[in-house]
Amino acid sequence: MKHRSHRIMAAVAVTAAAALTLAGCSGGGSSSSFDSTAPKELSGTVSFWHFFSDREAKVIQSVVDDFEKKNPKIKVDVHSGQDDEKLRKAIATGSKVDVGLSYSTDIVGNFCSTGAFRSLNKVIERDGVDMSQFSSTVKSYTEFDGTRCAMPMLADVYGLYYNKALLKAAGFTAPPKTLGELETMADKLTTFNPDGSIKTLGFNPTMGWYENAASHYGPAAGADWLKADGTSAISSSPGWTDLITWQKAYVDKIGWDKLNTFTSGLGQEFSADNAFQKGQVAMNLDGEYRTAFIADQAKDLDYGTAPFPTADDHTELYGGGYLTGNIIGISKGSKNPELAWALLKYLTTDTDALVKLANGLKNVPTTTDALKSPDLEVSEQYKTFLDIASNANVATTPASPLGAGYQQTFQDWWNKYQSEGGDLAAGLKSVDKQIDDALALTTGP
Repeated sequence: MKHRSHRIMAAVAVTAAAALTLAGCSGGGSSSSFDSTAPKELSGTVSFWHFFSDREAKVIQSVVDDFEKKNPKIKVDVHSGQDDEKLRKAIATGSKVDVGLSYSTDIVGNFCSTGAFRSLNKVIERDGVDMSQFSSTVKSYTEFDGTRCAMPMLADVYGLYYNKALLKAAGFTAPPKTLGELETMADKLTTFNPDGSIKTLGFNPTMGWYENAASHYGPAAGADWLKADGTSAISSSPGWTDLITWQKAYVDKIGWDKLNTFTSGLGQEFSADNAFQKGQVAMNLDGEYRTAFIADQAKDLDYGTAPFPTADDHTELYGGGYLTGNIIGISKGSKNPELAWALLKYLTTDTDALVKLANGLKNVPTTTDALKSPDLEVSEQYKTFLDIASNANVATTPASPLGAGYQQTFQDWWNKYQSEGGDLAAGLKSVDKQIDDALALTTGP
């Protein structure tokens, strides 16, 4: 699954061209629309664009094969390896896209408001789709301003991974529950080479490294992104000040140059040389999909998982975390909307399909029935993420016409602040202004 903080950059690329491309096409497209009553029989070909590749694409294909067996008169034309930018361009230029699967929830605000993805409100009501099977958090990232233009298909949930052997050797029997505990334990778990350089790091606080992203940290302090009117809440939300103050102080304690040198020598995040998998970092923030990578690339690693620690003054939030996921919609130009809806509905609401996808991709199912299914393969480490997903304190990033633009503006500032410092309050206000100015350009006065 193409998850992770890298998805923000892809979503920003979509957003950057959205005002010029997608908005200009929102009134166009095919005259084809959903029927007032559900068709008794469907036949024909429907195109399905998704971003998966290699082994993961085979998992998707196996579920598509099941759909075709249940619907022998429908042929699915699958286009794999299509990232969000390719999907956006295809929709904007009128290429044959019926169903599009995105790895970024951040495009929803733009795709809904511009009409790039069709509204599903009426067809959901027509077919009596039970939306209560999805959590409020999951539902929140598939609609914008009253328009549900997408459905959720599997989720990513973030938590703490810890090396049991390293923790035991340092005298710890349980993972940390607060950032204060995380830092204390990480200090003891950090070892150095004779020249003073880092040999093993207890926890890497460097923002922008692997999954260290503002969006993934925010739930630890109940930090807010946007106000009710869609403008930035960064400077006015105490959670961000708390998190940045802690992270910056921790970076300074270890030493920015020392951290940079150590980090530059670590393996790529999604390779077998991942620093946590190699035992170079004792504790790490990551998504549920890491369990599949470990099973494939580091079978002997003795590790555990837990909710990510909360800010010291927000212990009531422990057990939650950040949740996001794949979203799937029907292109505005689809000439086969009923076929597209049949496929989309199968991929997002059929329990057997969702369980098969979850077992093959190791992502979290998004319906209550799939989560409770006895066929769902649940290891001890994977179960942690199921628990986080169902916790009342799980949170996600809100939909915006800016897509992920508001997140990237903040992320860029934080990445710079951690090494350069400066006036924190003034810096956060400058982030607000950048976001609000971009919003004004997108939505108009």
